[in-house]
Amino acid sequence: MASDVDELTISYTEDGVELVQELDKEVLSKGAWSTIIFRYREWNRQKQEYGPDKYSIRRYQKRNNEYRQKSKFNISSRDQARKLIDVLERWLKEPEAE
Repeated sequence: MASDVDELTISYTEDGVELVQELDKEVLSKGAWSTIIFRYREWNRQKQEYGPDKYSIRRYQKRNNEYRQKSKFNISSRDQARKLIDVLERWLKEPEAE
């Protein structure tokens, strides 16, 4: 595991094939608990090509100088991502609850 939040990745290679290809990432928060959103795509063995973009929000906890993944939420399509953005934009326009 990584000791620096910027070293964390979603990329995964097996038998010389990059099965999960990280396209981009954004660190949303740093510290003992860090949150990162990744943009990635997965290798389709049957089609021998990468599938559509996907997104994953992951939380990591730093213990003993190493980050360990504690939770994740995968956004499986552009449509689901758009719906999430629409809801958040609507909520952010409303005043904060007291």
